[in-house]
Amino acid sequence: MNNSVTLKDIAKALNLSISTISKSLNDSHEISAETKQLVLDYAQEHHYSPNRLAKGLKEGKSRSIGVVVCSLENNFAAQMLDGIDSASTGKSYQIIIMQSKESQQQERACIELLYAGGVDGILISPACDTVDFSYLKSLQESGFPVVLFDRLSDQINTHKVGANNFKGAYDATVHLIKNGYKCIAHLNTNTILSIATERLNGYKQALKDYSIPYRPDLLRSCDYSDPKRLISDLEASIQYYMALKERPDAILTSTDQITTRCLALLNKLGYQIPQDIALIGFTNTDLADAFHPALSTVHQPAFEIGQLAASKLISLIEKKYQEPEYETILLETSIQVRASTKSKT
Repeated sequence: MNNSVTLKDIAKALNLSISTISKSLNDSHEISAETKQLVLDYAQEHHYSPNRLAKGLKEGKSRSIGVVVCSLENNFAAQMLDGIDSASTGKSYQIIIMQSKESQQQERACIELLYAGGVDGILISPACDTVDFSYLKSLQESGFPVVLFDRLSDQINTHKVGANNFKGAYDATVHLIKNGYKCIAHLNTNTILSIATERLNGYKQALKDYSIPYRPDLLRSCDYSDPKRLISDLEASIQYYMALKERPDAILTSTDQITTRCLALLNKLGYQIPQDIALIGFTNTDLADAFHPALSTVHQPAFEIGQLAASKLISLIEKKYQEPEYETILLETSIQVRASTKSKT
């Protein structure tokens, strides 16, 4: 037997119209704050749960959002998903999460499935090997809401929310320089997405500003499409660096997985950090203090990126703007200094 409380029940108990109850629960400006609070308190006390399906049918929406990320194993992605969930739940939207596993083909399959399933819009952090955005563009140009987050591209005109990758890499490189490191290598990914190019440009600009010549031989790219290939590329890169006549005294790494695995490989290969080589990289791992040594990191506001991206998508779905002015929003990163970049002096 279903004993759930309905709008009619709340209206009867409070001696108010069903319309007033509905508007109060939807935070309408037409209802006084006092009445809203009265209704909200009663609804919570009696465990009122709105019928999402009925509400969706009435509005012509499913009240669901599709989310495509590279991998659910990624700590940074998990933090962004928490932000997306926070914003979506607050607006009574359900999220359906799928992972591309860094494959453009699987990414397209995810998008097709979500679209066919009737989601109201899609949030996507593109796969590293995505070079063709035509399918996504055709959906977006037909009026279907799409928002990019974390990994951004100029190939599609929509809202985009990410971190200030240029500044993050710039600040990390300057931190190393100020701590006495002058021969700084950069380990990046082999993607054309903005995360890679902006971080590389930030690194280069910091070297230039401190009159340190950029050495192309200190830049290495890793294949990010397969975990085994990534590890083999990383190991080859470290061995390459250490065999150079003028080998690097520090490394800036560009992604969560590259950073943590680079630290593990350096330890495995017997190098002392930071005595033999210092390390700082982009990662939001909660274990940075527990690593040996404690790892200096470029921390990104992952939760906030997800939260803001979801809010932007919901605003498109609900057509709050007649002619949306698309924004690209870059949130600031922060440098968290630990033992792996201890000053040389």
